[in-house]
Amino acid sequence: MTYSTDSSPFCVAVGDFNNDIQLDIVVVNQENHDVSILLGYGDGSFANQATYSTGLYPYSVTVCDFNKDAQLDIVVANYNSNSVSILLGYGNGSFANHITYATGSQPSSVAVDDFNNDSQLDIVVTNSGENTVSVLLGYGNNSFANQMTYLTGAYPYSVAVGDFNNDTRLDIVVTNSGDNSVSVLLGYGNGSFEDQRTYSTEAYPCSVAVGDFNNDALLDIVVVNQQNNDVSILFGYGNGSFANQMTYSTGSSPLSVAVGDFDNDTQLDIVVTNKDDNMVSVLLGYGNGSFANQIVYSTGANPSSVAVGDLNNDARLDIVVACNGDHNVGVLLQYNRGPLRSKITYASGDGSILRCVVVGDLNNDTLLDIVVANYGTNNVGVLLGYGNGTFRSQMTLSTGLNSHPVSVTISDFNGDTQQDIAVANFGSKSVKMLLGNRDGTFASERSYEIGFDSTPFTIASGDFNDDRRSEIVVAYNGSDNVQILVAYNTISFTNKTTYSTGSKPLSVVVADFNNDIQLDIVIVNHENDDVSVLLGYGDGSFADQMTYSTGTYPCSVAVGDFNNDNQIDIVVANYNSNSVSILLGYGNGSFADQVAYSIGAYPCSVAVGDFNNDNQIDIVITNNGDNTMSVLLGYGNGSFSDQVAYSTSTNPSSVAVGDFNNDTQLDIAVTNSGSSDVSILLGYSNEVLVSQTMLNTGNNSRPGALVIGDFNNDDRMDIGVANSGTNSIGIFLGLGDFTFANPITYATGYSPWSLAAGDLNNDTRLDIVVVNTENDEVSILLGYGNGSFANQIRYSTGSLSSPRSVAVGDFDNDNILDIVIVNYGTNELIVLRGHGNDTFAIVTFFSMNYGSHPFSVVVGDFNNDTKLDLAVANDGTDSLSILLQTC
Repeated sequence: MTYSTDSSPFCVAVGDFNNDIQLDIVVVNQENHDVSILLGYGDGSFANQATYSTGLYPYSVTVCDFNKDAQLDIVVANYNSNSVSILLGYGNGSFANHITYATGSQPSSVAVDDFNNDSQLDIVVTNSGENTVSVLLGYGNNSFANQMTYLTGAYPYSVAVGDFNNDTRLDIVVTNSGDNSVSVLLGYGNGSFEDQRTYSTEAYPCSVAVGDFNNDALLDIVVVNQQNNDVSILFGYGNGSFANQMTYSTGSSPLSVAVGDFDNDTQLDIVVTNKDDNMVSVLLGYGNGSFANQIVYSTGANPSSVAVGDLNNDARLDIVVACNGDHNVGVLLQYNRGPLRSKITYASGDGSILRCVVVGDLNNDTLLDIVVANYGTNNVGVLLGYGNGTFRSQMTLSTGLNSHPVSVTISDFNGDTQQDIAVANFGSKSVKMLLGNRDGTFASERSYEIGFDSTPFTIASGDFNDDRRSEIVVAYNGSDNVQILVAYNTISFTNKTTYSTGSKPLSVVVADFNNDIQLDIVIVNHENDDVSVLLGYGDGSFADQMTYSTGTYPCSVAVGDFNNDNQIDIVVANYNSNSVSILLGYGNGSFADQVAYSIGAYPCSVAVGDFNNDNQIDIVITNNGDNTMSVLLGYGNGSFSDQVAYSTSTNPSSVAVGDFNNDTQLDIAVTNSGSSDVSILLGYSNEVLVSQTMLNTGNNSRPGALVIGDFNNDDRMDIGVANSGTNSIGIFLGLGDFTFANPITYATGYSPWSLAAGDLNNDTRLDIVVVNTENDEVSILLGYGNGSFANQIRYSTGSLSSPRSVAVGDFDNDNILDIVIVNYGTNELIVLRGHGNDTFAIVTFFSMNYGSHPFSVVVGDFNNDTKLDLAVANDGTDSLSILLQTC
């Protein structure tokens, strides 16, 4: 929400100026030489400004009670008149005319506290023009002694106060923008101060705040560095000295910093304004002195100052930002556990050509919301209401290229008791449905094409067949009839259904992302730098993809609950950006923006597990480029520690997790394609891992895919490896003490690519199936239950088929496992039906789209009919195919 001020608002503070127990806002306006007072209503909204004159070019503001009348007063630093202004409050939201006191040259920042222990408030001001700070001791009767000045570094710009040496006397810290340092002046408790001690920062420090960031009961310092686009953290030793800085990235040209607990975890967090990219950065603290990567929120133009407070009485800290470029202040209200609402603009967007507006409660808060059809910009806009006549920023939902929506209706179209949206699109001659998620977001878009000659002009809804689902009635332009569309969740799909993904989908995982007990899908799109999430309807069909940005060239995905909110989250390995992306799930099928963590070079495979037995999910990644494996320990709040790197052999490519020594600690297995071996790293107590064990897979073996299982029925985990270089698989039998027997190798076809394990002949012994990509075959190796296997039984997958992926499952519900294979070269899928007697029959050749080049397959029951279905990632068409069993 934005509120107008006078020209060039620069600094902002909050306080209760009219004693109504609601926080109000004060902002200094540089060009108008005044302050604006915006009185709060207690619901996050504010009255129009009232202005009061100050000195010339007011630069900084703070609030306090100077005359002990229990009414808040204001003090302002006037940059061009070399003074501070005191405005005494009347307690009703109005203020007396300002009283001025001389300072040094170009005062830029002001703070207030009792520096001489006389129970009267004093003032400290930075004088940027003469490299000093001024201290004005208060008499308690609205007057002050003449200033005393103390030397600082070059161009002091910002000041804060705290007891840095635990002597119960207040000290001062100042940022010196001209020489990239902070000055600490320790107080004697009588209003005078020691000479400065300086500590290095990054370039052009311009704002400072204090707090205990590592819970050692000692005050620390945070500084924003405008030219380095970061913040510096200096930990206090409690004797007035500080450790060397630690830095964390922010947005571009950070100007102002404040601290507070934004996620209610009792740990201090940081918020920073970023002038050049019009946003604020929130860095959530872990309580040990480290911080998560920034989360950014949009503001108005050129945010210059930030303050925090609970503006809507919901026990959560909100943020106020002075936006110098827009001549307003922005209010960002906290929502749920920490995310912030965008600032509100009540517009449908440039060129939107607004055609229709409807109202309804879209997020079940009993408050009316707004939906608009934006004909010109081909989308609908959703504005969620606060219940006080104000609304959130428009959330736009695309209706398709050149769709030109003209009419909207709201109802429950799929019987889930949530309000959905239906849109009539004049340009594309279609009706599009958007399903509601209960919280005002929309999980899916489904389009119904209408006859080419019929252009929909208006749309309405109602339950026309008494099935407790709303139907749609459409009237057409130039047609003398209407059409009824029945609720679309009654549609069932058979055979294959193809859904668009991004370019070059490489890895796919299934999970329930929106807590509807239906399986959903996530795919990494290697060449689009994003992931696609397709929400399942439970009938075997899926919503159109929702995409979320990742790092560059994502190549592997895994899922888990990283912040203990019982919602599934996503982790992605980004090959070219040397990072993993964490996307926290909201439980409604949508995800927060990624938070990236740096790891080793060229990460290519990711898995999750609790490696240090703290009941928090951790992450393991193989780094193909620097021959390491990274472990990131989870804090249980969605954030992770910096990586701990462990050496592997050459070119680690794939990772799997299991307890290899029966000590109830998770261990890790990594294939190393460059050195033809497997690395095993053992979990130990509450530590992460001990040194690795190398398992040699043979010269030039080029191990790729892994499978883990108990192949000799001794209750110890064993490992199977596909060796594409030697056309074999290797079996490493676990001895239960973190050691493995030498590998037993079994011949396969040429270039084994993918393998799976299961009991294929119902003898209670695990068998292995392998696809051989270069000679177009699948090899089945039946297990004897003692760790050895029979020679391969080979089945052709077809000429030039180039099979790439294999999975097992009971597809015909006869309690015998079957095999499914995808053929990259011939664009088809094969099912081999198991007879339970060591033989298989090819019962299905299922043709995929021409040029689809299916690459990977997973198995699951996507429509809750107790029959296994298939999801296939298609490398050639950048799509995901869902194949449902129909009999």
